[in-house]
Amino acid sequence: MTSRSVSAARCAAIVGPYTSGKTTLLEALLLQTGAIHRKGSVIEGNSVGDSVPEARDRQMTTEPNFAHCSYLDETWSFIDCPGSIELAQDTHSVLMGVDVAVVVASPEPERALTLAPIFKFLDDYQIPHILFVNKMDKATLRVRDLLESLQSVSDRPLVLRQVPIREGEEVTGFVDLVSERAWRYNLDKQSDLIEMPEQVKDREAEARQELLESLADYDDGLLEQLLEDKVPPSDEIYDQIAKDLAGDLIVPVLFGSAEQGHGITRLLKALRHETPDPALTAARLGVPEGSTLAASVIRTYHQSHTGKMSVARIWRGGVKDGDTLGDDRLSGLYHLMGGETRKIDSAGLGELVALGRMESLQTGDLLTENGRQPDAGLLWPEVPKPVFSLAIRPHNRQDEVKLTASLAKLIEEDPSLVLEHNDDTNEMLLRGQGDIHLKLAVDRLKNRYNVEVDAARPQTAYKETIRKGTKQHSRFKRQTGGHGQFGDVQVEINPLPRGKGFEFVDKVVGGSVPRQYIGAVEHGAKEYLSRGPLGFPVVDVSVTLFDGQHHSVDSSDQAFKTVGRLAMAEGMPNCEPVLLEPIYEVTISVPNEFTNKVHSLVSGRRGQILGFEMQADWKGWDALKCHLPEAELQDLIIELRSLTVGVGSFDWRFDHLQELTGKLAEQVIAQRQDGGA
Repeated sequence: MTSRSVSAARCAAIVGPYTSGKTTLLEALLLQTGAIHRKGSVIEGNSVGDSVPEARDRQMTTEPNFAHCSYLDETWSFIDCPGSIELAQDTHSVLMGVDVAVVVASPEPERALTLAPIFKFLDDYQIPHILFVNKMDKATLRVRDLLESLQSVSDRPLVLRQVPIREGEEVTGFVDLVSERAWRYNLDKQSDLIEMPEQVKDREAEARQELLESLADYDDGLLEQLLEDKVPPSDEIYDQIAKDLAGDLIVPVLFGSAEQGHGITRLLKALRHETPDPALTAARLGVPEGSTLAASVIRTYHQSHTGKMSVARIWRGGVKDGDTLGDDRLSGLYHLMGGETRKIDSAGLGELVALGRMESLQTGDLLTENGRQPDAGLLWPEVPKPVFSLAIRPHNRQDEVKLTASLAKLIEEDPSLVLEHNDDTNEMLLRGQGDIHLKLAVDRLKNRYNVEVDAARPQTAYKETIRKGTKQHSRFKRQTGGHGQFGDVQVEINPLPRGKGFEFVDKVVGGSVPRQYIGAVEHGAKEYLSRGPLGFPVVDVSVTLFDGQHHSVDSSDQAFKTVGRLAMAEGMPNCEPVLLEPIYEVTISVPNEFTNKVHSLVSGRRGQILGFEMQADWKGWDALKCHLPEAELQDLIIELRSLTVGVGSFDWRFDHLQELTGKLAEQVIAQRQDGGA
């Protein structure tokens, strides 16, 4: 294999679906490189990664885990990323700072589809990636059949780098298809070089030819050698693999068992020789030239003992603790090793570091010697739209200010969390990517900031309107000591077309209601609209003031505001009030094998299917468009993911209000009136 000198530190992300074994793979890599001397366990709660309470409690990765090591005198950083699709924002952000991604897969063809969103994101952003098929010690399927199922979810060709050596049903080693050398696995140690078993030779020759043909698709010189039946030198093959990997043209496939330590050295060697240099990564991301220092912030943390920390990848130059960059002074420079923070004095090209107390820095910023550059044009993923919500309030009312400040820190760490106030229901809504995502946020509020919250399903923003008009004569008269209160109005209340809102018309003649009080009547009518006869905000109503009376002494703005509200309260029940529910236009994206199931899902939620078509940017996926009531949208994502092995998603926008009648409307109205809200 060609040796190449790499002076810059390199960085790899470990990605894959939940339970694929990413955190165990990180432990195996750190053990093999000597960064740790005992491999931890997720189940036992002593791994380098997953050190925070939320991860320990769930035995799952809940945020990116950072680790550092040295392999054959080269510096490496590894990032173990969350596997839950609900936490994809964290994964997508840190992927903007890596040279390569290791995609970890289970050897189960029925789970191949869970890799589809990962492969698509990596290809969309042209991030080089290697596929590591984990848990091969438990595999029962032939590698060829497994590869076929995995290829169905990858647009890039999967190129097998090894073939397994089996003894009975057990995988005991592998043959490298480039060097054509065979190795026998050892538990948590480097493999032993052995003679290639006779029973593997035919399969090895066939697989090697397939490897060469895949590479020849991207190199005319290699193709010419194959056509002439020449055997390309191994160094040339390795170089071609590295070149094609850097261009995101192929996905090399390795396999092993992180739990047993099988295949780890081979993975490390592949990473060492084939991972692109940071300079190529910086060019792919669009890091601009011209500055002495260039570093991009890929993650923000708020920690009690160090304050705000910005995790950044250095693309050019270096930093020292105490440096002044623009208006900020660097107060602390660290390497993160799981839950451990290690202070360092300086960091150079390619390193992944945490910058202390750079308060103005935001995730996605480019940092130069002149400070933060928020609009540097770096390649950066879009933040996904929320698909699940909780209504939250502090358990202790005295924590309201503390809650808002704590949530602001969580949102700075994870911008796929959204906090907003719903004016229609007067609820504080925390929105995110699913039930797990929001429950994690609630746990972090308690564990990190000592703020407990009560969380509940949000109310649906029902409204009401009227079906017919009426005329109403109302009078407000109150006599007390001194000046009294007097106002008299005659109004006509009429329905408006859907979406027109509120309209006030002044048709008073002859001064029966003086000009200075007409605005007060309108104000009173508007005030009433916040809660109509059914108990909900009123929309699409016209109020015409056409007559009234006043008193030269007792009339006032307040009196006419009151009588305006009174006229609405007395007249609206006579206008056949009707409940309106919000209807959303929803676009559901799923693999086409689940499209029929989604039809049933939509129909079962009172939805109206508008049509579906192949998703333009995703082969094998459909985009189904429908109308769904807001009440049915609340937990849609939970059932959708359950139906689609976790990969379905949807986008939404408010479309219109629609009348709701019958038993369901009666239940909604009764619940509103019983609750008194």
